[in-house]
Amino acid sequence: MSTDYLKRILTSKVYDVAVESPLETAPLLSQRISNTILLKREDTQAVFSFKLRGAYNKMANLSPAARNRGVIAASAGNHAQGVALAASRLGCRAVIVMPTTSPQVKIDAVRRLGGEVVLAGESFSDAYAHAQILEKKEKLTFVHPFDDPDVIAGQGTVGMEILRQHPGPIDAIFVAIGGGGLIAGVAAYIKQLRPEIKIIGVQTEDSDAMLRSVRAGRRVQLNDVGLFSDGTAVKMVGAETFKLTRQYVDDFVVVNTDAICAAIKDVFQDTRSVLEPAGAMAVAGAKQYAAEHNLKGKTLVAIACGANMNFDRLRFVSERAEVGEMREAIFAVTMPEQRGSFRRFCELVGERSVTEFNYRISDADRAHVFVGVQVSSASEPDKIAANFRRHGFDTLDLTHDEMAKTHLRHMVGGRSALARNELLYRFEFPERPGALMRFLNAMNPDWNISLFHYRNQGADYGRILIGIQVPPADKKQFRNFVAELGYPHWNETDNPAYKLFL
Repeated sequence: MSTDYLKRILTSKVYDVAVESPLETAPLLSQRISNTILLKREDTQAVFSFKLRGAYNKMANLSPAARNRGVIAASAGNHAQGVALAASRLGCRAVIVMPTTSPQVKIDAVRRLGGEVVLAGESFSDAYAHAQILEKKEKLTFVHPFDDPDVIAGQGTVGMEILRQHPGPIDAIFVAIGGGGLIAGVAAYIKQLRPEIKIIGVQTEDSDAMLRSVRAGRRVQLNDVGLFSDGTAVKMVGAETFKLTRQYVDDFVVVNTDAICAAIKDVFQDTRSVLEPAGAMAVAGAKQYAAEHNLKGKTLVAIACGANMNFDRLRFVSERAEVGEMREAIFAVTMPEQRGSFRRFCELVGERSVTEFNYRISDADRAHVFVGVQVSSASEPDKIAANFRRHGFDTLDLTHDEMAKTHLRHMVGGRSALARNELLYRFEFPERPGALMRFLNAMNPDWNISLFHYRNQGADYGRILIGIQVPPADKKQFRNFVAELGYPHWNETDNPAYKLFL
C-alpha cells in the first residue's frame, strides 16, 4: 500500500489548480530560536490553503458519470473552497455542508466559487453526519476532506515539493493535524525517500484526536473540540489517515491558543502575511519542539497550511500573542490604600515596559491592581512576583489564568462610594520610560489617584484614563498642573458613560 501511495502522489492531478508553493526561510524567527525555520507557503494557493490539492485530485479521478451527478463535501471551510474551485474547473455541481461556526470569510469564499452552502451543526463531525444524509438523498459523490486515498495523495504533493525545493539536510517537518490528510500524505512520501527526516504532528490542547488515537492504538472520538483553530476542529480522525500516521509519524507536539497567536505574529513579522490559527500551528509546534529538545542549528520545515482568517479575530490574536511568546506577564497586586503606595509600586516596576494597568479605588484599606509587564523569558514572571511580595505587595501571577486573560482584564473597576471629588481625565503619554513617574512626581501629594487604566496599544504614545480626587478648593491648581505637564489631555468628568459605569 505504501508504494501505491508513492505512485499516487507522483501521478496526482493537482497542478491544474494548485501552484508549487514557495519554501521560504523565516529569517527573524530563525535568528530568534537559533534554528533555520523554512515555511512551506500553502497560504499562497488560490484558495489560501493546501486543501485544493486533495479535492481536485479526488474529483479529477472520478468517472464522468459520477462528476455529472455532482459532488458533496463536509468542511469547516478550506476543503469546502478546494471542492468548490475544483468543481468550477471541472464543470460539476458542488454541495458543501459547513458547520454553523465556520468563519464568514470561508462561507462567502465558497459561495463566490459557485459552491452551494448548507450550514449544519457546530463542528466538522456534525456537518459530516448531515452531508452523509444529503449524499444518499441526492445521489451525489462524497469528497472526503481527509479520509480518502486520492485526497491523501493530493496533499502528499506538498511533501514531494519540499524535497525537490530543499535537497539539503532537513531535520524535521512539522504538520498541523485535524483529520490527518495532510500529515498522512506528506509522511507517506517523505518517509519512503528520506526516512531520516522526522515527521512531527502538531495538535491543539482541545482538539488532539490523532494523538489520543495513536496512544490508545485505536481511533478515539472526542466529545468536544475547541473551535479557535476551526480548520483542525475534528472529533475523530480518518481510518486511513490514522493507519498512515501510526506507520510514518515520529512524534507529536501539543500547543495552546497563546502559542498559536504568537506563531501568527511571528509569520506576519517575517512575511507580512496573516495565517489562520490552523495555518500557524506547525510554526507554533516547531518553536515548542525546538525549545523542549534544546535544538540549535537545525533545519526545520513548518507547513503554513492556511490563511483564511476572519479579520475580527485579529484583536484577540494580538492580545494573546505577547503572552504566547512569554513577552508579557500579568499580575493581580494588592497594595495598601495609602498615599504614596501607587508611586512606590511604580518605582518597583522600574524601567520595565508596562503593557496594562487597571485600578479602581474600592476599599478604604486595600487596593487591587491588575498589571501587565513586558518580560524577556519564561522565568521572569516568578522573579517579578517575588520582588513585589518582598516589598510588601501581595501578588498573584495570572499569566496562565485563562479567565483573567480573556475576561477579567477588561472588567476591573466599577463604581466606588469612596471616589468623592473625583475628576476623570484622559491623557496621551509619550511611550517611553519615565513618562508616568514624571506625572506622579509633578502631582500634588494631597491628591489621591482613585482610578487608573492603561493598555499598551503598540503606538508611540500611551492612552491613559485617570481618576484623581481633587478637593474643590484645589481645582484651579489642578488645571494649572495639567496645563504645565504638557501632555495632550481631555476632561471626561461629564462623560455620560463615566457617570453610568464608573
